Amino acid sequence: MFLARVIGSVVSTKKDEAMKGRKLVILRPLLVDESNPAQFRSGSNTIVAVDAMGAGLDEVVLFCQGSSARQASGMKSLPVDAVIVGIVDSVDVLNQKIYPAKS
Repeated sequence: MFLARVIGSVVSTKKDEAMKGRKLVILRPLLVDESNPAQFRSGSNTIVAVDAMGAGLDEVVLFCQGSSARQASGMKSLPVDAVIVGIVDSVDVLNQKIYPAKS
């Protein structure tokens, strides 16, 4: 599993029949730098994922890729490579809470 932030959505009116009714979102993977764990660093790539959890814009989520993505509930027969499998409440790194960030 990986951490990412939801940064947008994708609308596709023509797609594989099995994908109809599935919400697609754009994810920006998040990285943790152990030398400065006070905050996330955004990765440089973006990923389109099926949102199986109902995540909202700017939320931090857990997602799976590859064959692991199809192990998520209801995804086995779908042509997917990335699926959101959790919405993150908090993240602690080296005894520092980095999400939600301290105010």
